[in-house]
Amino acid sequence: MGGGMRPFMEKVLPFAAMVLVECGEVWMITLGKAAMNEGLSSFVYVVYYNALGTVLLLPNFIIHSCRNNRPPLTLSVFSKLFGLGLLGICLLQVCAYTGISYSSPTLAAALGNLIPAFTFLFAIIFRMEKFDIMKPSSQAKALGTVVAITGAFVMTFYQGPPLFNTIHDLDLNKIILSSEKSKWILGSLLITITCICSSSWNVFQTATVKEYPDEVTVVFLFCCFGTIQCAIFTLVFERNTDVWILDNTTEWVSIIFAAIFGTALRNSLITWCLRKKGPVFVSMFKPISMVIAVIMGIMFLGDVLHLGSVIGAVVIALGVYAVLYGQSKDRNLMVNDISRLESSTENTPLLRK
Repeated sequence: MGGGMRPFMEKVLPFAAMVLVECGEVWMITLGKAAMNEGLSSFVYVVYYNALGTVLLLPNFIIHSCRNNRPPLTLSVFSKLFGLGLLGICLLQVCAYTGISYSSPTLAAALGNLIPAFTFLFAIIFRMEKFDIMKPSSQAKALGTVVAITGAFVMTFYQGPPLFNTIHDLDLNKIILSSEKSKWILGSLLITITCICSSSWNVFQTATVKEYPDEVTVVFLFCCFGTIQCAIFTLVFERNTDVWILDNTTEWVSIIFAAIFGTALRNSLITWCLRKKGPVFVSMFKPISMVIAVIMGIMFLGDVLHLGSVIGAVVIALGVYAVLYGQSKDRNLMVNDISRLESSTENTPLLRK
């Protein structure tokens, strides 16, 4: 019973962890957007919740360091953790929440479907994925990547008419559409940069954890480095000291939730899944967040769903699943090759006799 449960749990736990990550991430983005609508600076939001999250991680890091003989922290490991903080917290989150402040969580979740395609490209570049253009599986992955990126361009440059608009202010929407369109495009471009950062971070984090297999230390140090970098960045670009003052409940709730989930829990779960399953597995769960974000954006933020978002999201989803189809075909071929190898190995002693 125990022997049979272990392989089952090894398959189920990473899956459950990533579903939890995607659901919590949409909640975090929605709360953050609500706080920014109340006047909270996106830069300050990122600094506050990462700082609080790092403080929450500190006791576990100290206990872990005292109880375990961790590998030595070399200059090479320190530099990689510094780079992870810069890429995965400072650049990624500053671009993400600035982009969301100009657009919506729904757009962020939809463009997040680009992450599997970008991760696949980076995994090929760094030889974590095999690519042979003559194989149908590789052709499916290449075509899916192109289709997904095309869908992102549709979402970025074509907003389209609103769908399910029950508010009787269509004339007002026409007046503000032209002024908001430039912000929408800028937000889309910033979120696309976020997707590139996230994909490269997935690959970089996987390589780092393989080199230094101590997840607690890796998560704490890169969060600490990223928080310091964000604070310096914010002090340079936010000269108004009033932005650091939190003056309503929404801002406090969003920061506390993001610290507990976004920094402490999410980073730990993703790092664990990256070590267990690799960067492509982690990125393939992004399409789940699209549906959650649409529902929450309409219910809690009053977002209006636009035709361009729907068309782009469908195109991106088709591209993502083409990539995933190609990867599943590769895995099946790999399993068949291993089975044939084991079979030939078992038969070899009999032939020698």
